[in-house]
Amino acid sequence: MIEGTVATVQVDELIVMALKEDIGPGDKTTAYLVEPGLQGRATVIAKEELVVAGMVPFRRVFQILSSRVEFLFAEQEGELIEKGALIAELQGPFDILLTGERTALNFLQHLSGVATRTAQFVERIKPYEVALLDTRKTAPGMRVLEKEAVHVGGGINHRVGLFDGILIKDNHIAACGGITQAVKKAQAARNPLLKIEVEVCTIQELIEALDAGPDMIMLDNMAIDDIRKAVEIAGGGIPLEVSGNVTLENIEEIAQTGINYISVGSLTHSAPAVDISMEINCE
Repeated sequence: MIEGTVATVQVDELIVMALKEDIGPGDKTTAYLVEPGLQGRATVIAKEELVVAGMVPFRRVFQILSSRVEFLFAEQEGELIEKGALIAELQGPFDILLTGERTALNFLQHLSGVATRTAQFVERIKPYEVALLDTRKTAPGMRVLEKEAVHVGGGINHRVGLFDGILIKDNHIAACGGITQAVKKAQAARNPLLKIEVEVCTIQELIEALDAGPDMIMLDNMAIDDIRKAVEIAGGGIPLEVSGNVTLENIEEIAQTGINYISVGSLTHSAPAVDISMEINCE
């Protein structure tokens, strides 16, 4: 997803902003203590088992700072690696390696955390015919990268934003006067390529939504017994998504109901950063 021209520009803009935030008018410590011309070599090591994600922004941090940084090794995105394994090795101006270290690691640790957490959820539902979706609950400015990390971890990207899908939620329904009215209004106005999904909270709302004819229905914060009932009522005629209060502890039980999709906001908004270290030595 981050290979497209627009996405690449967005990522570079984000990296430049992050570097300006960290460096400001200059890296004073490095400027005062490191002699110009020194060369260095850095090794990036996993301090815990993790799924690698974020190598693109990690690389770009150093490439934006200097064309003289060379990557000798870089692990592939999506690889599950053990504690102590080498993630990357690079060489270049010692001052550049020092100045870019924290910003580069911030991207790598966070995005690998997203991919690692996603992989944990995917592992729980592997025996079932259900897909794991992400949400729009992402850090501002980080959506393209976080959704790429979800993809790397084995999840599926839902809407990228408000522009590439129609998701009718409770406030939209209230504004239109009901589920039927909201779905019909969206059907009349949409581009045919845009799918319509509607959120329901009760079995009665599900029945109304089925009659209205959207492309997909989201079961929001439903109890497990109601999810089972909803799957039975829908009878496989329309894709159903479960959303709300999904955890590693209960996702397998949800998957067993025969649901088609499960969306999890915590893949992005609550994924803990993984522990990665970067050791830099003078050559």
